[in-house]
Amino acid sequence: MRRRLVLTGLIFFGFCSVFSLASAQEDQVDCANAMTQADMNFCANKDYEAADTELNAVYKKTMTVMRDTDKELGEIDANYVGAVDALKKAQRAWIDYRDGQCELAGFEARGGSMEPMLVSGCLADLTKKRTEELKGLTEGLGN
Repeated sequence: MRRRLVLTGLIFFGFCSVFSLASAQEDQVDCANAMTQADMNFCANKDYEAADTELNAVYKKTMTVMRDTDKELGEIDANYVGAVDALKKAQRAWIDYRDGQCELAGFEARGGSMEPMLVSGCLADLTKKRTEELKGLTEGLGN
């Protein structure tokens, strides 16, 4: 029992250390002037996370617009409804495409220290493009 408690404590402190190191790295990395591969990988991932956060916000807004569109069209004819389902279907397909395309992009440096940067860079690029597509979709519907 004592051994299990000690092991659990070590695992807990190990996780705390990892999160501490990540936080310390974030405070120390100047992404505008990243020099080491580890810093470039970190910054590429940070860029992707920011792009993903924006995409999620825009997707939420787009979903609201599609619900409103379905409601308006449903008042005209129930056969016109389907914007929400189409958006969900398109987003799921896009996620599959994005993940596969970015996995493929990583093969340029497969197994090397650059691979995470290439994958994260691809994820960020495609995510930013998708965000613009969704913005264009809502603007096209007058929002």
